[in-house]
Amino acid sequence: QVQLVESGGGLVQPGGSLRLSCAASGFTFSRYAMSWYRQAPGKERELVAGITSVGGSTNYGDSVKGRFTISRDNAKKTVYLQMNSLKPEDTAVYYCNARTQWNDYWGQGTQVTVSS
Repeated sequence: QVQLVESGGGLVQPGGSLRLSCAASGFTFSRYAMSWYRQAPGKERELVAGITSVGGSTNYGDSVKGRFTISRDNAKKTVYLQMNSLKPEDTAVYYCNARTQWNDYWGQGTQVTVSS
């Protein structure tokens, strides 16, 4: 069955870094655009970063540009989110998303908390 399993979340101090991973299975990973979204308490889910199926193009939410980097390894069926210079406002549950024009899959999320 389709699975997207996020890992790498946790508690980090402001200014610190974390690397999230999302391991995919049950579908042809290389054909899917991959994205990271996040949702903070009381807020709507927002796009953090996206990457095309072959990794040739990326896009980022305005609040994370210059601090976060999305990448993928199609051989490992994994997408990553490197998060640097973390701020308290980055605190949220981070979700992995896989999408084509026919399918849309979500992971269960991983909590990122930025606090001193």
